[in-house]
Amino acid sequence: MELSSLSTEQLKELVRGLVDDRIRELVGDPDLGLRLGDSLRARLKQSLVSSDRLSGENIAERIGLRW
Repeated sequence: MELSSLSTEQLKELVRGLVDDRIRELVGDPDLGLRLGDSLRARLKQSLVSSDRLSGENIAERIGLRW
């Protein structure tokens, strides 16, 4: 692929992809590839079937965050 033959949109997409890849390399997910423990897996499943939900405001208030 010749850079000079790319359209402006194609060049933008290429740059976006390169930036996204680099950010993923730098930031990454430290838990990627790790297995969930049985107790956490059970809690997540229970949470998904529950209809109880907390808002972001409720959670922030519980842990003392101020927006």
